[in-house]
Amino acid sequence: MSIKEIIKQFEPEQHNLLHILHALQDANPANYITGEALEETARHLGITKSSVYGVARYYTMFSLEPRGKYIIRVCASPVCELLRANEIIALLEEELKVKTGETTADGMFTLELSECLGQCQEAPSMMINDKVYNSLDRGRIREVLKSYRG
Repeated sequence: MSIKEIIKQFEPEQHNLLHILHALQDANPANYITGEALEETARHLGITKSSVYGVARYYTMFSLEPRGKYIIRVCASPVCELLRANEIIALLEEELKVKTGETTADGMFTLELSECLGQCQEAPSMMINDKVYNSLDRGRIREVLKSYRG
């Protein structure tokens, strides 16, 4: 589906901006929003490109750069931090051979931080695309990564 076809699914009302950005990013195999998509969205909604860009940059769920097939978001909230989130991040960096914010050489995974995943009761937590994983430790992380690697 083209950028214009995706955008036209939504009424040209500003309150649809987040829905449009999600749909555009989800439809892109590289999990990001292109400059062309930002321009078309602004045109459709009758707002400036800088307004659309500002929203896309503000929310950490959106990216303006290509990312991996699987986006790993590690919760960096105070609760997760107290329960070893830094160790989880270090372990993921070691396992994936990337730093936070980078994508693996094979384009499979991008490692990011998230302010909160709302899983404090089972921290530390991470999300891969739309699936949440809780009570993380070295074994659990390896098991989860293995399932995605196939």
